[in-house]
Amino acid sequence: MTSTTRTRILAGVVLGAALAVAAPLAASAHVHVTPENASADASTSLTFSFSHGCEESPTTSMIIDIPEGVTNVVPVADANWTIQRDVADNGTVSRVTYSAVAPVENGIKGEVSLDARFGAELADTDVAFPVTQVCVTGQTAWTEVAAEGADEPESPAPIVAVGAVSASGDEHGGHDASAEHDATEADAADAVPAASLRADPTALWLGGAGLALGAIALIVAVTAIVRRRA
Repeated sequence: MTSTTRTRILAGVVLGAALAVAAPLAASAHVHVTPENASADASTSLTFSFSHGCEESPTTSMIIDIPEGVTNVVPVADANWTIQRDVADNGTVSRVTYSAVAPVENGIKGEVSLDARFGAELADTDVAFPVTQVCVTGQTAWTEVAAEGADEPESPAPIVAVGAVSASGDEHGGHDASAEHDATEADAADAVPAASLRADPTALWLGGAGLALGAIALIVAVTAIVRRRA
């Protein structure tokens, strides 16, 4: 086998592997919210997480704008963040700013949390939480919402699918240890994979294409080796 052939085979294998890995990494470059499902007329504990910076620049703050109809917002204290709330005259929290005690490096997972109540009027709707990620250099506004049937935008806002009004009438569903609340959280957790599949079709397509190209590259490499030895 000539050095040129070996180089071409190696390049094909590397390209296929790179494509297979690149798509999952692209899919993770979002701000995620968990759980992705909640009941209307009940409180839920939400966690917003990320594992990337702004073009690899470390994250210094996360700013979450609170949508209309979402009330009783209570940020969760965390030693890694200082917290500032913007409060309207009627006492409603309209924005929460989490400032990192130390910048969160790109590739390190960071998360912030808050409790919030989804009003009854939000039943059977998707509620977007605009998030601005501020970094040492630059910032990213995760505020875009895809139109129905359209591909996911480049910088999508985290979205919570609000279901029917809570049958329990629980005023603090995010923290009670009732069996019904636990069942609701379990249902929400089970729904995460399906919601993720709907939310990111481009990443799924790229992932499948990358794996396919990687497999093809390996087949070509093995075939070339077998032919040369023959």
